[in-house]
Amino acid sequence: MADSSGILHDRYQATSRVAIVGALVNLVLAVVKIAVGIVAQSQSLIADGIHSVSDLLSDALVYVAARHARHGPDQEHPYGHGRIETAATMGLGVFLILVAGGIMLDGLETMFGYHDLMTPGVMALYAALFSILANEWLYHYTMRVAREINSDMLRANAWHHRTDSVSSLVVLVGVGGSLLGMPYLDAIAAVLVGVMIAKIGWDLGWAAIQELVDAGLDEDRIEAIRGAIMEVGGVRDIHMLRTRRIGGYASADVHVQVEPWLSVSEGHMIAVLVEHGLKRQIEEIDDVTVHIDPENDEAAPSCTSLPARAQALQLLAQAWQDVDGAERRLRVVLHYLSGKIDLDVYFPLSPESEPAEAERLRQSMSDALSSHPQFGRLQLYFKG
Repeated sequence: MADSSGILHDRYQATSRVAIVGALVNLVLAVVKIAVGIVAQSQSLIADGIHSVSDLLSDALVYVAARHARHGPDQEHPYGHGRIETAATMGLGVFLILVAGGIMLDGLETMFGYHDLMTPGVMALYAALFSILANEWLYHYTMRVAREINSDMLRANAWHHRTDSVSSLVVLVGVGGSLLGMPYLDAIAAVLVGVMIAKIGWDLGWAAIQELVDAGLDEDRIEAIRGAIMEVGGVRDIHMLRTRRIGGYASADVHVQVEPWLSVSEGHMIAVLVEHGLKRQIEEIDDVTVHIDPENDEAAPSCTSLPARAQALQLLAQAWQDVDGAERRLRVVLHYLSGKIDLDVYFPLSPESEPAEAERLRQSMSDALSSHPQFGRLQLYFKG
C-alpha cells in the first residue's frame, strides 16, 4: 500500500510508547512487591513480584520486536518483518509458562512442608491492592492501543498485565486468609497465581504457533473475503482462496474465474479491482495476490501438456501451408480452454471475406488441423 511506511512508523511509535510505560510501571511494581513480600513474609506476594519482573522483561521484548517489525519489506524479507511480532508473542507465551512452573513448584513445596510457612504482615495487603489497580490500568491502556493498531503482540502483553492484576487479587485473598489464621492460603494463592499465568502463556503461545505454521483466518473472515470478491464486476466464481496472518495483518491469494474471452488487460483490471476491494473492505488484509482463470482449473481438463505459443504457431504454419488464402492471416489468438487450444484467426478484408468464401476457408483450415487433436474450435475474423 502506498502509505505502508507511514503506517509502520506509527505502529512502531505506539508500540514502543506502550512498552516504555509498561516497563516503568512494572519496574516499580516488581521492586515494591518483592521488597514488601520479603519484609511482610508473604510467599504469594514475592511470587507476584516475580510475575512483575516477567512483565518488565516482556515489555523489553515488545520494544525490541517493535523496532525490528517497523521496517517494511526488503530483499531478505519480501513479506516484511511482521512475523517478528509473532515470534515475540510466542516467546512471551513460553516465558509465562516457565515463570508459572517455578511459582507453582515453590508453592507446592511449601504446602507439602519442604519450606517453612511464613505469616504475612498487613503491608502485603496494601501492596497487593496497589498492584491490582496499577495493572488494571496498564491492561486497559495497552489493550486500547492494541486495538487501534491491530497488534497481537500488544494484546499478548495486555493479557500479561491482566494476569498480574488477577494474580494480585488472588494474593490479596491469600494474604487476608493467612492473617485470619489460615496460613496455608498464602501458599495456595501462590500456586493459583502460577496456574493462571500458565493458562495465559499456553493460549498466547498456541495462537502464535498457529500463525507461524500459516493457519488461515477464521471462517467468518473467509466468508467476508469471498463476499467482497464476488461483488467485483466481471468475477464469475472463485476457488483456491488461501489466507494467512503476518503479525497484525493478513495476506490472501485467490484464483478468480472470469469470462474466457476477455482481453489480458480486462482480466488484469478485474484482478486490480479485487485487490483494492479486499484491502478496502477487510481491515486486516494488506497483501493480495490474484490469479485470473478463464475457467475453473480445479475441474476443467488440464492444459499444461499443450504446446506453448511458439510451438503452436509452428504447428499451425505447417498444417496451413497448402490451404489457399491461409497465408493472408494477420494475427492468431490462442485460447487454452478445457484441454484444447481454441483459435481466433484474423484476416484483412478480401474476396475471402464473403460469407461463402469465408466458410470455405474456415472449413479448409479446420480440415488441415484434423491430425492435430490439441487444437479445438476455429473462428475466423475479417477486418478493414
